[in-house]
Amino acid sequence: MKPRLLAFGLAAVMLPAALSAKIISQPVAYTQGGAALEGWLSYDDSRSGARPGVLVVPEWWGLNDYVKGRAQQLAEMGYVAFVADMYGQGVNTEDPKRAGELAGQFYSGKLSLAERARAGLDQLLQTGLVASGKVAAIGFCFGGSTCQALAFSGAPLAGIVSFHGGLLPVPTGAEHGIRFLMLNGAADPMVKPAQIAAFQQAMEAGHFQWKWIDYPGALHAFTNPQADRIKALHPEMSGIGYHATAATASWKEMQDFLAELFHG
Repeated sequence: MKPRLLAFGLAAVMLPAALSAKIISQPVAYTQGGAALEGWLSYDDSRSGARPGVLVVPEWWGLNDYVKGRAQQLAEMGYVAFVADMYGQGVNTEDPKRAGELAGQFYSGKLSLAERARAGLDQLLQTGLVASGKVAAIGFCFGGSTCQALAFSGAPLAGIVSFHGGLLPVPTGAEHGIRFLMLNGAADPMVKPAQIAAFQQAMEAGHFQWKWIDYPGALHAFTNPQADRIKALHPEMSGIGYHATAATASWKEMQDFLAELFHG
């Protein structure tokens, strides 16, 4: 009987601790450049004191349930997570043509990736929950590119993580103190070998702190479980696909990166 009593005792001690965690997830309205935006904030309300913050930037589909789920995962890890709204309040899509139009506003230069993302970063910093100097940004696909633009602009970040992101040219004189973790699908047809070589050479020449990881067999959007469903609906999106092994491994790389970044 003693082992059973001991097991019950441990469960009784652990249960209140498990129940004490309270993840708060809520929309946050803000504006940038005259656009009405609505981001998504997630944090553990049972924790006290300031803690590291993570800005999350969505894929070109916009702010949807997938990226909200990523923010909740970060909150469960003890971070304050804020998903930036890149398109406008309630604007998201699963139509590649519409997504291309929305993202194209930034790639054409009509709108600024860095400025729109910086508005989201400012919302994260204004929560009063984030420890000074302990802020990173992560992004998926279009969001990975956005995080690069934000880092190159000199935003107050300790590091960025780009999951299957398109590559931006590294500008001369860009910020050097921000660390880069680049997580790439080795079979991604949207990120060309020549682009990778040029990016890596520029990172080296600019004396950036960076790490590049290729995941064999992984296509574009390899972290998103919805990628295969979207591809089935839109065969022209043949270059995307979920890759469970790469998704798990890359998320673990991000966790280790953030832990080192914030806790040494």
